[in-house]
Amino acid sequence: MRKILLIGAGRSSSSLITYLLQKSFSENLHITIGDVSLELAKSILQNHKNGTAIALDIFNDEERQQAIKNSDIVISMLPAHLHLNVAKDCLNFGKSMVTASYISNEMKALNEEAIKKNLIFMNEIGLDPGIDHMSAMKVLDNIRDKGGKMLLFESFTGGLVAPECDDNLWNYKFTWNPRNVVLAGQGGAAKFLQEGKYKYIPYQKLFRRTEILTIDGYGKFEGYANRDSLKYKSIYGLDNILTLYRGTIRRVGYSRAWNIFVQLGMTDDSYTIEDSEQMSYRDFTNSFLAYNPNDSVELKLRHYLKIDQDDIIWEKLLELDIFNSTKKVKLANATPAQILEKILKDSWTLKEDDKDMIVMQHLFGYELNGEKHQIESSMVCIGDNQTYTAMAKTVGLPVAIATLKILNGEITTPGVQIPITKEVYKPILKELEENGIIFKEKNVPYFGYNPDIII
Repeated sequence: MRKILLIGAGRSSSSLITYLLQKSFSENLHITIGDVSLELAKSILQNHKNGTAIALDIFNDEERQQAIKNSDIVISMLPAHLHLNVAKDCLNFGKSMVTASYISNEMKALNEEAIKKNLIFMNEIGLDPGIDHMSAMKVLDNIRDKGGKMLLFESFTGGLVAPECDDNLWNYKFTWNPRNVVLAGQGGAAKFLQEGKYKYIPYQKLFRRTEILTIDGYGKFEGYANRDSLKYKSIYGLDNILTLYRGTIRRVGYSRAWNIFVQLGMTDDSYTIEDSEQMSYRDFTNSFLAYNPNDSVELKLRHYLKIDQDDIIWEKLLELDIFNSTKKVKLANATPAQILEKILKDSWTLKEDDKDMIVMQHLFGYELNGEKHQIESSMVCIGDNQTYTAMAKTVGLPVAIATLKILNGEITTPGVQIPITKEVYKPILKELEENGIIFKEKNVPYFGYNPDIII
């Protein structure tokens, strides 16, 4: 049997593993799941005859190398910074490798050796990055094949709660790592291109400069800028484009309310709060406000940030219980961001029967035969349950499909790469459609400059 090694059995692996196990009979596969928790790996496999669970400590060289040596191809679902040792072992033992993570500079440095050994190191083949690359390149290549000149490209992705489970004023619940949500946008100004001009949005302004999107059947959303919209400018062949913007999707109104936490300083992760373990949620909120023995915490916050009592933002803050004097933080030496994450988990954790939703939209503006055109390409995926989430499906399925196509010799170009070539994206997008991940395209008027974004 052909042997696939999957390292890491985290939250995004359910659809990935199910796909491979379902294909294991017709494709003659044996899937080994290596995880630091043997019980977790076993629980996922559930005694499937074509699967084996092993305890695998990624920092144990002997364990790691033995597992890789015994495989035909390796999938690493580890955190991005842990891929490198796996990749080096794959080079040593002549194994191709697939990850959903961004390519690091260290991974790029392995490209020449991977090509020499005719190995494929496929990266960024999850959701974002991953499906965003493939779905965008399909349309970009079609436009360029017709002779079109690209003028505008905008791309947005968001993990949200499904409409039928949307029961809070923020229209949001955690569908992935809550810490990443709290820290979103930090680490430098967001940068993008608008009508040929480079634009920059500092973190403290990021959530007040949003773009409005409409998805057929799902209504309006908003997008705030990713930190670096220009990262794929050359990779996508868009060096001469006028407008290039990549962003994160939320429901309308989220960003304006989230900006309150940014302005207060609650998203800061650079220092710890004194005696945080004993603080109440109310104490935490009050710690960012000026001292006034006569005014309540509520009144001070409203005055400080000029929030009217009938403003929906005020209702959103009340809903999160940030003024509760009995709930304790119970986190020692915690940063403001860690405490805010704890508070938000109380309200934004998915319930047992909740479903998540992935939303992605691309906008393509181009000129052809002297006329300007625009295409809108949108995808919505709703999860089945807490195990087979939309996030697990959209991250895991592209990884699984790519792995099998490399194993079957349908993807053959060697080297460290991302899925932007027709050889890679055409067959994978086709199979994703068969699994319900479908992009709907329509022609819309070309706008060039979007009046809904404040630049």
